[in-house]
Order: sequence, then structure tokens, then C-alpha cells
Amino acid sequence: MAARPRPATNPDNAFFWEGVAAGELRIQRCSGCSKLRHPPGPMCPHCQSLDWDWCVASGRGHVYSFVVAHHPAIPPFEYPNAIVLVELDEGVRLVSNLLGVAPDEIRIGQPVRLEFTRVEADLVLPLFRPSPAH
Repeated sequence: MAARPRPATNPDNAFFWEGVAAGELRIQRCSGCSKLRHPPGPMCPHCQSLDWDWCVASGRGHVYSFVVAHHPAIPPFEYPNAIVLVELDEGVRLVSNLLGVAPDEIRIGQPVRLEFTRVEADLVLPLFRPSPAH
């Protein structure tokens, strides 16, 4: 089976992937205006500050949007492939996969929780599962 593509890391997002390895969902925060942003970037889109740090997100949120990919099947991904845009309780959104639910049961607004999932021997990803309302 083909290996999954590896995330590209750079000085702006290394903290995020280091957090995943440590079991934390780290979100970039502007040191100038305190706004959170994801995906990480070098400059705050709100105040243009180049200074930032990060905070650890709760891992709770809801399905903001989703798509279910059926075709073309690209190894090593499983199909149908539920790809979700999760809005975290902290207000930022990130793209991930939704586990443990049939694609026809996914709903906008559905509560989800983070789960760090080892998808290959050397790759852990931040994925989501349906959650009781929080």
C-alpha cells in the first residue's frame, strides 16, 4: 500500500506538528491582537503583527462543512472518505477526517471531538469523531 503524503513543515507550522506528536492541538495566536488563526502563517491577517505564540485548543467543535469523496480512489485513503471542516470551540476552523460515522449520517453542526490517530507507524494525525453534545 502507498504511504500517505507527509505534512509539509516549515517555521510557521512546526509548532503545530510538534504539538500533534505531543498529543496537543496547538493553534497559532497573534501576540499583537490575540486572535487565533489556522492554518498558521507568518503574519496576522487582522493586525499585520509578525509576533505570535500558540495555545492548546480543547479539541471540541462541530462540523462546519463536509464533503464525502468517492472517486477517484487514491491509495492509501479509504473510500468513501469523509472530509470535514471543523469549527473548534475556540473559533478557528481546520480540515480533517471524521471517523466512526457513516458518510450519510454526517450533519452540519454535528458535535465532534479530537482524536490523535496513528495512521501509519510514523504518522499521527489529528482526526475527529462524533461526540455527545458539549
